[in-house]
Amino acid sequence: MIAAAESERLRVSARVAEIVGKSAPPDLRWAAARGELALGTDELLLVLVFLSRGGDEDLRRQALATLRALPVEDLLASVANPRLPAQALHLVARVHLKNPQIMAAVVANPATANATLIGIARHAESDLLDQIAANRQRLADCPELVAALSGNPHTPARLRRMLTTSPVVQPPDAENSAGHRTETETPSETAPQDDEDDGDGETCAEQDEEVNASKYQLSLELPVAEKIKTALTGDKEWRTILLRDANKLVSSAVLKNPRITDGEVLAVARNRSANDELIRLVLLNNEWVKSPEIRKALVVHPRTPLPKAMRFMSGLSEKELKQLAKSRNVSQAIVNNARRMLAARDKKK
Repeated sequence: MIAAAESERLRVSARVAEIVGKSAPPDLRWAAARGELALGTDELLLVLVFLSRGGDEDLRRQALATLRALPVEDLLASVANPRLPAQALHLVARVHLKNPQIMAAVVANPATANATLIGIARHAESDLLDQIAANRQRLADCPELVAALSGNPHTPARLRRMLTTSPVVQPPDAENSAGHRTETETPSETAPQDDEDDGDGETCAEQDEEVNASKYQLSLELPVAEKIKTALTGDKEWRTILLRDANKLVSSAVLKNPRITDGEVLAVARNRSANDELIRLVLLNNEWVKSPEIRKALVVHPRTPLPKAMRFMSGLSEKELKQLAKSRNVSQAIVNNARRMLAARDKKK
């Protein structure tokens, strides 16, 4: 159940724990993100899960790029492993959603979480939809999965009729099926939770990384209303996770959390992939835009309205204006304004 997921810890090998732990050297993390370390594909996928959920945007992008570039044969072998954690399967599904061969393996894996299947069911095409619908027990356990299949415009009429007219399998009684997973459970929630090394060469990752992984897994199962509530009240781990949520109502709610720090707001302003609603909310907060660092980040952010960006340029130093005047990462209007400001300051000397 959802409550159980909060205490579940993602078990990884000692090598993975060394790479993703909070004391790991940055160079080691970067080498892992580039796929340069001697790791098996299963271990590499777990490392990429952690790195793709961290606060370093550049490291996150590199981790995702490495996952995209992995050989399909290697990925298929790992994705077929029923012991691969649901978090890794979900990340593979996000990155390779358009690859029917990989998606078929994700769908076939019993460890794949309901939330992952729902996402696939909303966007997949005919053959994959049939494969998902063939698992009648999953449909019985998860009504949201039926709704996702029914709402997909690629769902063929025959399958749509089946979903609306044929009764799905009823889940067995709990007392007769101790291992049965309910709608809100994920396969990883039934894994061993012993914190001690059991002698098989595995250990738990650093505690903060484990908690973050558990919260990430939990976020996959939360409905939007619960995500918004959590975004408004959650701790830093929750805020980091939900800031990246695709739903703007969820990500923007994080900025309304009274516990959010100036450092987190600065990270949003520096994140060039932050959506327009997040930038709008930062601009509306007079306290945040008093920060020189936040104003500087907003000047170069592609979603800052041009009049606002130009107004903030008045507080930049001569060195910062010279950098902007030569930059290829901002609009030509910003470059030209920086040059005009430098020329005006030269005249005053």
